[in-house]
Amino acid sequence: MDPQDLDLINGLLDSDADLRERIKEHVIDFDKRTRTMVGMLNKVHSTASAEIPTLLDSVRPVLHSCQDTTAALAAIIPPNQFWRWKDMWNNSLRASVFSAVLIEFLANGTLLSLASVSEQLGIKEEWSDRFVLSVEDYLHGLISMINELSRLAVNAVTLGDYDAPIRISIFVKELFAGFSMLNLKNDILRRRFDSLKYDIKKIEEVVYDVSLRKLASPPTKPA
Repeated sequence: MDPQDLDLINGLLDSDADLRERIKEHVIDFDKRTRTMVGMLNKVHSTASAEIPTLLDSVRPVLHSCQDTTAALAAIIPPNQFWRWKDMWNNSLRASVFSAVLIEFLANGTLLSLASVSEQLGIKEEWSDRFVLSVEDYLHGLISMINELSRLAVNAVTLGDYDAPIRISIFVKELFAGFSMLNLKNDILRRRFDSLKYDIKKIEEVVYDVSLRKLASPPTKPA
């Protein structure tokens, strides 16, 4: 092999190794932020419903701080190399999606769209070839939220909130119906979606028990 070619290849290898280390530093920071959020949100299982807004207020600043990390990553990823490096931050990004959508549901009972999650994480359209929130990462975050809500349906009853399982059940069933209309070709994503039927069954059992015991508030009649 020509010495000049060897020098060129070595230079490219060194450049990739350096970039990987720089990305790793930011991903470690991203992971710390998301682990903090997930840990804080886990307290929802032992927090009375009246105190949940205060809990969410304490988590939101951490979520917004993730914008610093996404901007830092976007700044160092070379153009058109998003798919080359995205596996390095997949887990952290999905955890941040999980946190954002769970906060939205707990606060307002609604689903945060992919575009809205991207906005909360400070992800800009002009980064499309360097750093974006992919559909798959968004869906993974939603599935993780449903997993968490199946736990919350049980623990909310323990804390005396008998209406929570019903709200959760309605929301999860609507979300599951939406998932059912998607053509999921990713094997991991498909398996995770298929497993949601166990979460739904768990929630339905709680709703049935609460309804049978007439613990929940009666449904409000339309005006």
